[in-house]
Amino acid sequence: MRIGMALNYAGGFKETVAELADYESAGLDIVFVAEAYSFDAVSQMGYIAAKTERLQIASGILPIYSRTPTLLAMTAAGMDYVSDGRFVLGIGASGPQVIEGFHGVPYTAPLGRTREVIEICRKVWRRERLTHQGRHYTLPLPPEQGTGLGKPLKLINHPVRPRIPIVVAAIGPKNVELTAELAEGWEPIFYVPEKAADVWGASLAAGKARRAEELGELDVIAQATLAIGDDVSGYLEFGRPMAALYIGGMGAKGRNFYNDLARRYGYEKEAEQIQDLYLEGKKEEAAALVPMELLENMSLIGSEGFVRDRVAALKESGVTTINVNPVAGTHEERLKLIEKIKELAA
Repeated sequence: MRIGMALNYAGGFKETVAELADYESAGLDIVFVAEAYSFDAVSQMGYIAAKTERLQIASGILPIYSRTPTLLAMTAAGMDYVSDGRFVLGIGASGPQVIEGFHGVPYTAPLGRTREVIEICRKVWRRERLTHQGRHYTLPLPPEQGTGLGKPLKLINHPVRPRIPIVVAAIGPKNVELTAELAEGWEPIFYVPEKAADVWGASLAAGKARRAEELGELDVIAQATLAIGDDVSGYLEFGRPMAALYIGGMGAKGRNFYNDLARRYGYEKEAEQIQDLYLEGKKEEAAALVPMELLENMSLIGSEGFVRDRVAALKESGVTTINVNPVAGTHEERLKLIEKIKELAA
């Protein structure tokens, strides 16, 4: 089981990256760099590649709408080159608020686009002369849609690897099924191991039934806040604002994927109340309604014995990478948390 960590650069990006070498030495296997509507992730990942030696570097995630499929492939190949084969391409559909609000691009056909993006990326990395006739992307562009001068081209450079691992962030049934079929890895959010089979089991099975053998086993990447000790339960409260933001504010009524997930977990009443309050601007009241049971079950916060049991539950449910957020008062204490979770996961 690998141990990952999402990069937190709220206190200063360069300072945070300077600490990554320590986490690398402590046993961290992979770092995820988000993009959302902040600084672009690619420039930051290139900087990380220059400052680390062994650590895998993953985009977590690059939205499929904000770049052409070919640019995603070129970016991944370039990142894999500067990192000496340590890059993982994490992609996802994001949501209508970001894609239409920040990028000004219609949020249409996320499933179909994801499938074609993956197909095109792998063609580029194999250095095929690029042709693609899809519902959403056509390469080269047909003459009636442009100048008619487009030619099938292949990547000039020889990639470090002809197949760079692709991880898809997905929680909807059809998106999870597609991920299990086509991607090397799957990154859900708010992962509760005891409920994973009920919520996603059928989708994973359907996708894996069509999965190509050369893709290997699906890497399942779960996220969890990490704190170990006898007096750390207060850290659970740190998860309330983010859970409320996603369940309540990341989408309109009927178009919030995270709210749908909370309902599928069995928190229908709470999900509705959280969303109502959040959309009314009552964020603190919404956060107070996030069920403590949910916060506990998707975290690694508690005694060493509790965390050991939660790691075992994650493994049993199929998780192969734990993407942790170590919470402690000092950098040294956070390093010890990485060392300890690496030990427990082994």
